[in-house]
Amino acid sequence: MAGKPFRATYIWSSIISDLQTHVEVKPRRHNLKSYHDCFLGSEAVDAVLAHLTLNRYFGEEAVPRYKAVRLCQALMESRVFEPVGVKVFGKEKKRVTFEDSSCSLYRFLSPTTGTSPPLQEVLSYSTHSPIKRDKSVEDLLRNLNLSSAVTPQMINLGLSQKLVDEVWHQQAVLRLLQLIELPLLEDLLESKDTLQPPPQGRDSDTDLLYTSSYLDREILKAFSEAQADEWMSGAVDCLEFLPDELVVEVSRGLSGCVDDLPQCKKLLYEVLAQHYGHTQQPPLFSNHVFDIHSGISELLVNGKVEQALETLQLSLKLQDSRSREELRRLLRFMAIAAKPQEVKLHKEIENRMAVKRSFSSAIVYSRRLSKGKVDLMVLFMMDNHCDLFKIPVSLHKLVSDRIITIIKGKDPNMTTGLSYCTRVSAKAYSENAQKNTKEELWSLLRTIHENPKLSSKEKQRLLGQFYKGHPEIFVQYFGNRLSSINMLLR
Repeated sequence: MAGKPFRATYIWSSIISDLQTHVEVKPRRHNLKSYHDCFLGSEAVDAVLAHLTLNRYFGEEAVPRYKAVRLCQALMESRVFEPVGVKVFGKEKKRVTFEDSSCSLYRFLSPTTGTSPPLQEVLSYSTHSPIKRDKSVEDLLRNLNLSSAVTPQMINLGLSQKLVDEVWHQQAVLRLLQLIELPLLEDLLESKDTLQPPPQGRDSDTDLLYTSSYLDREILKAFSEAQADEWMSGAVDCLEFLPDELVVEVSRGLSGCVDDLPQCKKLLYEVLAQHYGHTQQPPLFSNHVFDIHSGISELLVNGKVEQALETLQLSLKLQDSRSREELRRLLRFMAIAAKPQEVKLHKEIENRMAVKRSFSSAIVYSRRLSKGKVDLMVLFMMDNHCDLFKIPVSLHKLVSDRIITIIKGKDPNMTTGLSYCTRVSAKAYSENAQKNTKEELWSLLRTIHENPKLSSKEKQRLLGQFYKGHPEIFVQYFGNRLSSINMLLR
C-alpha cells in the first residue's frame, strides 16, 4: 500500500480518516442561528496539521500552517466537506475559499462514522483511466512537499482519546515553561477544566424555548441578518453569553431605532459595555498562576511579539472551551468596533481606546499588574484575535514526539524535544550541590579578602565568622598563608 500508484491515495485517505476522527462535530450557533453537525475551520487546520506533523511527512522540519490550510482547501474542493451557508438578505451564501477561522463553519457530506463519498471516489479506479484520479492526488501531495512512507501504525495509533488529551496538556505546559518562568506549577498541572456555570440564555436550555427572551433573541438574529453588517454580527454573537434581562432590554430598545443603524449600534455597545464592565465573573483570560500574565506582559514590553503570541495561544489551549469561545467572540467584536471608520463610541477618545477601557477588566484583571501592562496585553490580544486561538506549530511538534515515544514503547516519562531542565539522578544532584556550594563559598571568601573598601577591623570580623562556619574552605583558600591570617584573626 505504501508504493505507487496507491501510496498517494493511502495518504489522502488517512488524512480524511484522521480529520473525521479528531474534529468536534456538534450543533453550533452563528448570529444566534443554529447549524447542526458542524466543525470549525481552525479546528480542521489544527487536526490536519497535527496529522502531518505526527506522520513526519516533512521529515524533522516544522510544518507551516499555510500548507495545512491549502490541504483543507483541497479537501473542500474534493467534496469531503462543505462550508455551511450563512444567510444574507434571506439568501444562502457559501464560501468558495476555505477559511482558517473560528468563525467559519463546515460540515461533512456524510456521517463521520462512515467513509465519505469523495473518499470512495478517490479509492475507486475506472477501467477507462485507472491512474487519473490517483495521479491528481499524487500531484496535490507533491505540491505540498510530502514525502515519506505511510504505515497502518501511523493511521491507527491505538491510543485512547484521554491519553492523547493528557499529552496535549502536558506538552502545552512544557512549552510554556520554555517561554516564561513559572515557579508555581500546582494549579497549572491540573488537567481538569475549571468548572464553569452553564451559559445563560443559550438554546441548550429547553425551558428557554417557552420564554419571551427566546423570542427576543430570534428577533435580534433576524435584525442582524437583515443588516448584513460585520459590526452587528459581532455584537449579536456576544449577546449569546448575556443574561436574558439584558437581551430583552436590547430587543425592546432596537424597536425604537430600527431605521437608525448608528443608534442601534450605540445601544448594543452600551449594553455589552454595561455587562462586561461591571461583571462579577472571573476574567475570561484566566490566570492559572500569576506568572502567566506577568510573563506575557514582560515579553510584550521587551518587544518579543512572537513569543508573546505563542504563550497566549498555549495558555488559551489550557482553558475551558466555554470561556475560550466567549473570549474569542468578545475580542472579534472589539477589533471591529475599534476601527476608526465605525460608529463613534465616545465623544472625546478614539474607538480603539474606548473599547479597551470598556472591556479590559473582563478580559485580564490582576491587582499585581500595572494598568499599563494590562492595557498592552488587551490591545495585543485584540489586534491578534484571528491567530490567538490557533495551536502553534511548536506544540504540534512536541505532541508528535511524545506520541511517537509512547508508540515505540519507550519510557513515557522521558522528555522529548527541547526541555527547560535536565533530569539528573539523586547522586548527581548531591554531587552538583556540594560542588556549586563550595564554589560559591570560595567566591564569597575571595570577595571578603580582596575587597579594598572594607576596613581592617571589618575584614577581620567577617573572616572570623567565615572560619567558624566553614573552616575547611578557609584552610584550602589560604593554604601556606594560613599562619599570618591566624595572627590577624587573633
